[in-house]
This record gives sequence, C-alpha cells and structure tokens, in this order.
Amino acid sequence: MDSAWSPSSWRTRPAAQQPDWPDPAELERITKVLGTYPPLVFAGEARDLQARLAKVAAGEAFLLQAGDCAESFDAFSADSIRDKLKVILQMAVVLMYSAGVPVVKVGRIAGQYAKPRSSPTETVDDLTLPSFRGHMVNDIAFSDQARRSDPERLITAYNQAASTLNLLRAFTKGGFADLSRVHAWNQEFVATSAEGRRYEQLAVEIERALRFMKACGVHTEDEPQLHMVDFFTSHEALILEYEEALTRRDSITGDWYDCSAHMLWIGERTRQLDGAHVEFLRGVRNPIGCKVGPSASAEEVIALCDRLDPDYEPGRLTLISRMGHDHVTDALPPLLEAVKASGHPVVWACDPMHGNTFTAPNGRKTRHFDDVLAEIRGFFQAHEAAGTWPGGVHVELTGDDVTECLGGAEEIQHEDLDTRYETMCDPRLNARQSLDLAFRVAELLRRET
Repeated sequence: MDSAWSPSSWRTRPAAQQPDWPDPAELERITKVLGTYPPLVFAGEARDLQARLAKVAAGEAFLLQAGDCAESFDAFSADSIRDKLKVILQMAVVLMYSAGVPVVKVGRIAGQYAKPRSSPTETVDDLTLPSFRGHMVNDIAFSDQARRSDPERLITAYNQAASTLNLLRAFTKGGFADLSRVHAWNQEFVATSAEGRRYEQLAVEIERALRFMKACGVHTEDEPQLHMVDFFTSHEALILEYEEALTRRDSITGDWYDCSAHMLWIGERTRQLDGAHVEFLRGVRNPIGCKVGPSASAEEVIALCDRLDPDYEPGRLTLISRMGHDHVTDALPPLLEAVKASGHPVVWACDPMHGNTFTAPNGRKTRHFDDVLAEIRGFFQAHEAAGTWPGGVHVELTGDDVTECLGGAEEIQHEDLDTRYETMCDPRLNARQSLDLAFRVAELLRRET
C-alpha cells in the first residue's frame, strides 16, 4: 500500500455524490463517536471472503451478490431480513448444484442505506428540494425537514447494521440455512407455480443427490457445512465519512480494513480515477468491487485495475458490469479482452438491473424481467467468446411479494405496478422472480461447466 494513503486521504480528492451536510461541526462530532464503536465485521472475515473470491476469479466458484436497492430504516424487521436471506439461499442452492462449484453468498445488506442520484435536487410542482439519498442521509418524505441531511442518521445506520448482522449470523449458523430445508422451499416453488414446474427436472436431480448422501450416511443436520452457511455483507461505499469512521487497523497484519462490511464497492457515478472513492478504497484491504457501465473504455478499466489491484491479488477486485441488455454484447467484450491481457485476476460479475431501468407510463421506475435475463445471457455469451469465466450475478431483490419489475412468469403488467410498489429508490425483483431468475442462470451455468 502506498505510504501516502490514510483513512482520511480521500479528503484531498474531489468527492462525488456527497450530501450537503448543513453543520460540519455536528458531522465531525458524530463521526468521532462512530470511530469509538466496535467494528461491525472483522478483518479475518474479509480475508476469508477474498480467499473465496479468488476461487471465483479462477473459475472454481460462482458469486451471488443480492439484496435491496436501498435498505429502509422504516421497513426494518426480523421477518424482512429472514425472507430476503431465504430467497438468496434458495437461489444459491440452485446455482451451486447446476455449476458444480461453491457459490459465494454476499448480501447487499447491513449497510446499503445510501444511494447516488442522477440529480442533486428534485422538483414537485413549484417546490425544489434536495434529492432523497437514502436513509443514512435524509428521509424520503418531500419536505424541507425530511430532506435535510442529518448526521445523526449515521448512528442509526450503524445500529441497524449491527442488529441485521446479529440476525444474519443467527439464521445462517442456527439451522435456518440447512440444505434440506432450503431444498424443501425450492420444491414448494416448483410444485405450486407454473414458472416453477419448468424446473422440475433440476429439483428432482437435487433431491436424488440428497437421498444419495443420506444413503451414504451423510445427514445434513450432522454435517456443519450442510447445516450452516457462510454469508457475507456488502454495500456501496458512498458516504465516505461513515466509511472512514469505521476503518480500523488490523492487530494481526497491521493493514487497514473498512469494518462496515466484508466487501465494499464503487459505483458507476463515483469511479473517477482521481476521485475520493477510488482513493479511499485503494487503501483498505477488504475485497472491493467497481461498477463499469457502457461508457467505460478499456483504458479506463485497466487504469482502475492498476489503482485498485496494484499487486494482482486474486479475489481483491470484482468488476461489476452494468451495460444494459442492448449494449452488453458490444460494450463488454473489449473490456474482457483488455483485462485478460493485463493479467489482473479479477472477478467478473453481471449487474443486469441498473442498465435496464426505464419509466413506465404511470411514472414508476421499473425494469422488465426479459431485459434483465437478456443482459445476463449477453454477459455469458461475451465470456464464452473471450474464454473467461462469467463469475457471478449482482441482483436487486426482496423477499416480499412486490410488483416493481415487469414480466416474469407472473406477467406483471404496467397496470400492476401500483399494487405493491414499495421500493424507496429502484425497482426490485420479488421472491418468485428472483428464484425464476436463478433457475434461468442455472441453465446458462450448465452449459459453461
């Protein structure tokens, strides 16, 4: 690591997408308090995740990164966390069986409380106010008081992240994630839905494999690796005062880790090579991600790799492509070839959500399931042509029965969007759409392995 780096060196660089904090002294007081709080995650856990991502980079594992667009302080509950985790575990079992390799499970959870925005302000009728930037910063209600950036929300974000992590650890280590239980959930999906029945053969194969293990004397409740799972957290490292306050020096290695999450990523709007976000994340030792959209050139991506992964460490850097279904087959191949030639051992993951957002006639932001699937197909095709491994998917989803994305086997139509449109920001796949997508990706993986 460059000796000039420190947890605060980002402050010398231009920082995009930051709130306009009205009281800098209050912000400083809050971040000093945060700096005294215990870490949310530990350095050893982040190193464990990097080791697993190194296997993804080598084509020996697959990454499933999924969760909310933006977590809500108001919708926080044990049930919502459980249901979100349930869907991710269901998807992981399907993908793991089909790929024949481990699935690294990373949630967009316990920290995804801030969002970049395309405009710093929003106008309704004749009133213009600051944009909603996620519950870490302000509130979604359209009023002067609600849209005021409030640093006390950083403390609330920390507390909710800590509570979420406690629940996740209990669920993933306490039997909720048992392989037989998760498979039973998938069987129910297959048996009770038209979209599920197309995957009956795969479900039967998994059931046969479980029976074979049982016949060999392997019982899921007796084998820790079948009874529990390792689950990691991630979020976009957007609000840099929060990330700096939770950065700690590891007592074992002496390296700096951002202990707000196991993995952090840089967004498409904040990946400026000379910007504050790249400066901050180049110095922490967590595995990190970087979103790259259709405007990214091969030269820009290689420069980011050199800055964020100067030592060519497997599992250190995940490049998350978000091209849009109509750009992926043209924009992604040159990046794959350039990174392959550079020798950087990156993980490539596909975010099929953000490049496929549009506004429905009723004014709702939405995405179409078919577009999401088309981008994933294009992602796999580009990797097949380049001879590289399509390492994972990065999906915005919820465990709730929302109507935010069009299409899927439920055939959600424009007129259905208002039925249960609950997201605070971008539209998410509901539980059935998410599992449907996992089976579709599983079919693509079977052709890869």
